[in-house]
Amino acid sequence: MQISKFFNRIKQRHLNFVLNPIVSLGISAGVLLFSTSANAAEQVILKYGSFQGTVSVNELDQFVKTGKTTPVLNGYLQASQQNPDVARKALTAGIKADPVFLDSLLSSWAGPVLVNQIGSVVRPPGQELDKQTLRTALSKSIKQSGEVTLLGAIRNYPSATVELEGDRLISVYERLSGLAKIF
Repeated sequence: MQISKFFNRIKQRHLNFVLNPIVSLGISAGVLLFSTSANAAEQVILKYGSFQGTVSVNELDQFVKTGKTTPVLNGYLQASQQNPDVARKALTAGIKADPVFLDSLLSSWAGPVLVNQIGSVVRPPGQELDKQTLRTALSKSIKQSGEVTLLGAIRNYPSATVELEGDRLISVYERLSGLAKIF
């Protein structure tokens, strides 16, 4: 009730020219601060040998969901001679279990193994792997979907861009599948 009285007083004093920009600025700041993509990867640099191309995380999501490729993604799959179905499976297959169990698994003996395996494929461009950052991305993925996947690591990596090492993608997928059978 007091807030409406305050706004009525401002309106009566013809200060709308001050209030409107402030409200607009507040709404804009709220949208920027609470955007979910502000702290997650938006671009993926696909690498395979000397071939390198950039796609958005949204394009990768579409590929995983529908199988449709963009020209860059199609070129990457051709250069790496990877079957699109196997690549899709490699990005989404993972270790599924209770999120609390998986999160505790990251803190156990298996945590460094998972982080190193996924970190050999997903990492910041041109940099060494920050294991704690990747562990945090995996933990977020677990909380969101209840599983550890390469795509989850990409989606939740707290950097605008990540690299995806295509020549290691299938071998890491196979190792994760082996670990998934244990758990």
